[in-house]
Amino acid sequence: MFDSLFADGAKPVIGMVHLPALPGAPKYDGDRADIFDAATRDARRLAAGGVDAIMVENFGDAPFYPDDVPKHVVASMTRATRAVVDTVDVPVGVNVLRNDADAALSVAAAAGGDFVRVNVHTGARVTDQGVIDGNAHETMRLRERIDADVALLADHDVKHSAPIAARGFTAESVADGVERGLADAVVVSGTGTGRETDRSDLEHAVERRDTNDLDTPILVGSGVTAERVGAILDLADGVIVGTALKQDGDVGRPVSEARVRELVEAARS
Repeated sequence: MFDSLFADGAKPVIGMVHLPALPGAPKYDGDRADIFDAATRDARRLAAGGVDAIMVENFGDAPFYPDDVPKHVVASMTRATRAVVDTVDVPVGVNVLRNDADAALSVAAAAGGDFVRVNVHTGARVTDQGVIDGNAHETMRLRERIDADVALLADHDVKHSAPIAARGFTAESVADGVERGLADAVVVSGTGTGRETDRSDLEHAVERRDTNDLDTPILVGSGVTAERVGAILDLADGVIVGTALKQDGDVGRPVSEARVRELVEAARS
């Protein structure tokens, strides 16, 4: 399902629209219009710079709800996602932090999105929000129930977390996320936002995928830069990029179209 969003053989560059704090979050500044203006501004710059897809995320909402955001967050995310969908002509995805997969699917389905990212899809992780359990059994049934033609990207060993069991435990394996969790693609990332993804972790994920004869894309979800993207795409099937595309490489600043072009050109070459 995920591959069908892109040209055959493409290794997509997915750029992030990091939303400012939404209404109800501690850092919300009281201006709803600014949120949607910022989202469409960054989306236009990402598209103009040549990204293959865009993902909308409630990045400014820290501290995050573990797995069930309030209805007003769903409403704001839906409006922001629809604004991005109406602004660009590339696939659009949704990630509702920390791990509200039901909300992400619902937002994507309602707003015309094409994919979602779920940080903990199978297994269980210790995070700054406490212990988060994967709910693949509910998420995939919801996708069928609401007839959402939406691909699901599931993290493997997601950033800002640690596994409850030993790292090699089967619940943390790439194969389980795909074969038992039915994920359409797998995301491998570093330990935190903007942190470089360990090469050995990427190699392990690819090896686990190939050993199990799975035809599933593996994407790198953090630490991608113009300098590193070529080596990353030698192994990975795509990248998700946020920090490196911002002005001065500062995750809190707006997207820089020049930095987007630089990274996309490096990826294509």
